[in-house]
Amino acid sequence: MSTVSRRGASSPRDLARISDRLSFVYLERCTVHRDSNAITAEDADGVTHIPSATIGTLLLGPGTRITHQAMAVLGDSGAGVAWVGEHGVRYYAGGRALTRSSGLVEAQATAWANRRTRLEVARAMYRLRFPDEDPAGRTRQELLSMEGRRLKDCYKRESLRTGVPWRRRDYHRNDFSAGDAPNQGVTAAAQCMYGIAHAVVAALGCSPGLGFVHSGHERSFVLDVADFYKTDVAIPAAFDAAAEGEEDVAARTRRMLRDRINETGLLDRCVRDIRDLLGYDGTRDTGDTGDTPQDRVTLQSDGDLHVESGRNHGDEIIW
Repeated sequence: MSTVSRRGASSPRDLARISDRLSFVYLERCTVHRDSNAITAEDADGVTHIPSATIGTLLLGPGTRITHQAMAVLGDSGAGVAWVGEHGVRYYAGGRALTRSSGLVEAQATAWANRRTRLEVARAMYRLRFPDEDPAGRTRQELLSMEGRRLKDCYKRESLRTGVPWRRRDYHRNDFSAGDAPNQGVTAAAQCMYGIAHAVVAALGCSPGLGFVHSGHERSFVLDVADFYKTDVAIPAAFDAAAEGEEDVAARTRRMLRDRINETGLLDRCVRDIRDLLGYDGTRDTGDTGDTPQDRVTLQSDGDLHVESGRNHGDEIIW
């Protein structure tokens, strides 16, 4: 492992500014600890320092142990943490990043709670995937059919481009090695994209469970967001990795994805897409004065009026 380039620690005001972070760091069979504002990964080869403010999501694979102090500095830096399976292809649990404003999650909940606006956001999500088609007026079933055809076309196109044979999508939940090389790559790519999407969703303060296309799962919105970039980022990386050989496909896929995500500024794009889809202009974000971040906490009164918090309103004169 090589040491990641150093960068100054983030303040709480910078927690949502994740576009300049590394997409993810995957660790396994090591002990994760803290040294000042960096985390350290210690294994048989020695100690590696990783500045916590550079991480979008830390993926903890089998054999990892992490200390309370390491989790504290990751939380202060707004980094997402996910416990995953071998090869990083199973998601077990995740630690939530900090956020100060509820503005974006309120916009998400408002759009989700109304059936009409929920469908409008879903159509807007498909518009990101089909820029040359207008999904307005399409039913949900028609949108799902469009997506299914898009994926089939993508698999066929990537197979022809790379020369990697493709039969069909074959995912074995409990036996990763049972799939062929391209299927292993696609599975690894999908899980990495879920981690990236979860990191952005958490950093922005959105609810992972309030999905507009997916439903009924604690990470429905995460799955929604990850699917935006499946055909232009995740699947091509998986086929490129498979084209280099059948051994260590998952590891090569992760490395290729990491490089492409950072080169293309995908995190910044993901932030913009979420805010645009939810129609959020940032007006409810935390107000800052100078170098000191200020919490914006109000109490809701009548007529959608927000009054000052931190004071007793029981003595107010009501006319």
